[in-house]
Amino acid sequence: MSATNFDATQETRFVEMIFPEQANHYGTLFGGNALNLMGKAAFVAATRRARQPIVMATSDKIEFHVPVKVGDLVELTARVVRVGRSSMTVVVDVVSEALISGARQLAVRGSFEMVAVDKAGRPTPVEVLSSTTTTIQETTS
Repeated sequence: MSATNFDATQETRFVEMIFPEQANHYGTLFGGNALNLMGKAAFVAATRRARQPIVMATSDKIEFHVPVKVGDLVELTARVVRVGRSSMTVVVDVVSEALISGARQLAVRGSFEMVAVDKAGRPTPVEVLSSTTTTIQETTS
């Protein structure tokens, strides 16, 4: 067994295939479904950074650049770009990829304010992390 270091504060990535049930009547990704995926990515990125319970306070400036077609792959990349007392700003990029050609383009970008909360749901300070590197154990057969 060997160990690999992983810095959970760098980026969180998700990959999702776009199917017809996620599309609107134009055959492209419905905006609400895009926001759902982006919210999940923001939540995971903020939780990885804080290692505390997290809630979404706001979504801000969601920019739809190009439509994402049914059959495209989307890669979501979430980054914590600001850490305050109890809140964090997470930027999420959604890049669409045509699987056959490999063409990739920025489809959606948005910013989310995520807040660390205590057991009562009140804002609580985000802990300062001395080391954010986690060790991943790899098994060999």
